[in-house]
Amino acid sequence: MCQHSPQCPPFTSPDREAAHPIAFFPQQGWSLLCNEVLLFEDTGELLPDGRIVDPHRAPAITFAA
Repeated sequence: MCQHSPQCPPFTSPDREAAHPIAFFPQQGWSLLCNEVLLFEDTGELLPDGRIVDPHRAPAITFAA
């Protein structure tokens, strides 16, 4: 249960990635958020109910010369 004020968004919320990280393992490429979401450095997610969210990075912006 989140102890932050205001509370972190639940894992069911579209802004679930805004939750505070409570464990951070950059050498392994993942973080555990306060709402129990495992967030991977490629932006993929593993939700507490077992669902997988595919990586969803925005496409790179290119500028015309």
